[in-house]
Amino acid sequence: MFDFIGMKELIVIAIIALLLFGSKRIPQLSEDVVQAIKHFRRAFKDDDTKEVKKR
Repeated sequence: MFDFIGMKELIVIAIIALLLFGSKRIPQLSEDVVQAIKHFRRAFKDDDTKEVKKR
């Protein structure tokens, strides 16, 4: 998945994120991203089931 990103680049990205958001905010941001992905998947799943029922 991340074949084009090396370990150095990931460390730099992590340091920048730490500087921008702070150590207390990063866990909350990751939880928010996970919940957003779950809601996004659920919305597509619900949409697909509604479309199948219409047929």
